Amino acid sequence: MTQHRNLLSPIELRGQTLRNRIVFGAHTNNMSDMGLPGPRTAAYLLERALGGAAMIVAEPMPVHRTGVLTRGNFLHSTDEIIPHFRRVTEPVKEAGAVILQQLYHVGAHGDSDLSFAPHWSPSGHASYHDSDGSHRMTEAEIEVLIEAHVAAAVRCRRAGFQGVEVWAAYHSLLDQFWTPWSNTRDDQWGGSLMNRTRFSRSIIERIRRECGEDFIIGLAVSTSDAHDVTLSVESLLEIVALHDATGHVDYVTCGHGGYLDFERLMPTFLFAEKLTAPVTEQIKGVVRHAKVTSEAHVRTPENAEAIIASGQADLVSIVRGQIADPHLARKTMEGRAEDVRGCISCNQMCWGRRSRDYWISCLINPSAGREWEWGGDRFTKTDAPKSVLVVGAGPAGLEAARAAAERGHRVEIAEAAPQVGGQFRLAGMQPRRAQILDLLDWYERQFAKLGVTLRLNTFLEADDIAAHPAEVVIVATGSLPDPEARQRWLPSAGALPGLDNGGVWTPEEVMRREAKLGDTVIVLDEGGNWRGVGTAWALAEQGRRVVIVTPDPYVGKEIARTSADGPARARLARLGARFVTEHVISRWHGNGASVRSLLTGKEETIPASALVMATTNIAFDPFPESFGDKTVHRIGDCAAPRQGPYAFHEGRKVALQI
Repeated sequence: MTQHRNLLSPIELRGQTLRNRIVFGAHTNNMSDMGLPGPRTAAYLLERALGGAAMIVAEPMPVHRTGVLTRGNFLHSTDEIIPHFRRVTEPVKEAGAVILQQLYHVGAHGDSDLSFAPHWSPSGHASYHDSDGSHRMTEAEIEVLIEAHVAAAVRCRRAGFQGVEVWAAYHSLLDQFWTPWSNTRDDQWGGSLMNRTRFSRSIIERIRRECGEDFIIGLAVSTSDAHDVTLSVESLLEIVALHDATGHVDYVTCGHGGYLDFERLMPTFLFAEKLTAPVTEQIKGVVRHAKVTSEAHVRTPENAEAIIASGQADLVSIVRGQIADPHLARKTMEGRAEDVRGCISCNQMCWGRRSRDYWISCLINPSAGREWEWGGDRFTKTDAPKSVLVVGAGPAGLEAARAAAERGHRVEIAEAAPQVGGQFRLAGMQPRRAQILDLLDWYERQFAKLGVTLRLNTFLEADDIAAHPAEVVIVATGSLPDPEARQRWLPSAGALPGLDNGGVWTPEEVMRREAKLGDTVIVLDEGGNWRGVGTAWALAEQGRRVVIVTPDPYVGKEIARTSADGPARARLARLGARFVTEHVISRWHGNGASVRSLLTGKEETIPASALVMATTNIAFDPFPESFGDKTVHRIGDCAAPRQGPYAFHEGRKVALQI
C-alpha cells in the first residue's frame, strides 16, 4: 500500500467514488456477437472489474451508420442493445467498478467496406483509414449527428452505464471540427474557436440535459507533434479549458497519436513510456472542474504511481497492461505489484488481431477474450492433483508449468539451456525488447512461489522421461532453424544453393553471438517479422552494414498489423540499412549473394561477408509418440513452428485440461 499510496487513493467523480486511480480505458475489443454484447464481452470487462480497476470505459459505440468502423462494432441507433448491455453493466458494478461507454464517430476516417456509407466529415477531406474521400456534411446532417450522440448516451444510461466518454481524440469527427486544417467551413460550424467547438459543446450540453446531473461525462482528446497541421498543445489546452468552463465535463483523458500518425496511437516498445504525462500536467493547469486522465504507455503500477504522485494527472488509463494482467490493480492493492504480469508492448494480439478485424487477445495472457470459457485469468484448484513433467522452458513450457501449478498439480520443468525462455529470450535481446526478459524473470518468481521445480542445464533423453515418476508429460521442446535454409518462394530449389560455401547463419546464432559475421551482412527476412527485422536492427546497431532482402513488398510486412513496421524501418534506414524487396536469394557465393527479383527475374550480386537466413523453422521433437502409461501432450513449436502467442495459448490450454 505504501509503495503505491497515491495510485491507490480513492477519488470522487460526479458523486461516484472510484476505489483507486486506475482506469481500464476505452478500446475496440471487437467482441460483439452480431452487433450485441454477449458472454465474451461481458466476461472480458468483468474480469478487469474483479481485478480491481476503479473505472471501466467500455468499447466505443458508433453513434450513427456513417461511423461504423469494425466488424465487431455494437449496433448503433437501436434500443435492442439495452437489455444485452444490462447483463454487462450490472455485474461490473457489483464487482466495485464504475462503468461508462465511449461514444464515437470517426468522421472522414471511415471504412466503406464495413459502413457501406459515405464518411461524414466537416469539410469532405480524405480518409486516413482507407483510400476514400468523405462527404461534407450539411447543417441538417450536423444536427443529425448531434442528436445521434445524445440518443446513444440516453441508451447508455438506460443500459446501466453510469456515464459516457465523448470521443474527440486521434483526429476523430470532433477533432476534425476543432482543427482548422480539417475544418474549412465558413458557416457557424467553422472559422472561430467558438464555431469550431460548437459541435462538441452542443453534444455535451444536450447529453447533460437529457441524462441528468448524476451522469458522468468524459471527454477523450489526444496530442501529437508528428504533423504541424494537427492541434498544437496550446490549441488543445484552449479547447479543453473552454469545455471545462461549462461544468459539464467531469474528466478529460488524453491519448497520443492519431489517424495521421497511427504508430503512436498504440505505441509499441519502440516508444517511450508515459507519453502523455507532460501534456496532462499542462491540462491540469487549465481545468477547474474536470479530473485529468493520462493514457498511452502507462504500462506498470510504477509508471502510474509516478504520474499521480507528481501531479501530472488525477487518473491513469492502463489498457494493454490490464489486458496482459487483468488483476494488475488488485495485485497492487494487495502489495503484490511484483506479481503483475507485465505487458511487453508488442501489440501482436491486441491491436494486431483488431487490425485484421478479429476480437482481441494477448500474446502473453491467452485468457484475454476467452474469460467466458476459461474462467477468467484465475484458476480452479483440481480435485485430483497429478505429477507433471514439462520438457522445455520456452513460452509454451513456461505457461504450461505455471498454469498447472496454479491448479494444484506437482510440477517439474526441465530445460536443456542454462536459462529459461528459449528463442523468446533471444527476441528479448533485440534492441528495446528487454520487457520480454522482464517477463521471463516474472515466470521464475512465480515458479518459486508456486513450488515448481525448475531444472536448468538438463537435457532429457527418452529413457529419462520414461523412467520419470510423472503421470503427465508435456513436451515443449520448440523448434530449430532449417539446416538447409530453404526458402518458401523458391520451392523447387531445396537447400540454399551455395550453402556449403560457409558463412551462412541463423538469427538464433546471431543473437547468441555464435556467428562470425564480418562487416557486411545480408539478412533474408522471409517471415516479415521481428525474427528478421529485430536481428537486422541488432546488427546495424553494432555498426555493421546491413542489407535486408525480403520476398515481401516491404520490410516488416507481418509487423504492420502492430503498427511497428514504419518506426522499425525508419530506425533501420537511419542506421544505414539497405532494403531489397520482392527478392529471394538465388545463390550464396561465400563472399556475396545473388538475389533474384520476383517481379522481373533479373539477378544482381550483392557483396557480403555473411548471410543470415530468417526462414521458417522446423519442429524439434526427438521423442517417441508415447511413454508407456504416461499421458503425453505436445504443445508449441514442437507440434508446429509458429509465433509466440500460440505457444502461450497451448501452454495455458493444456494446463486447464490436466
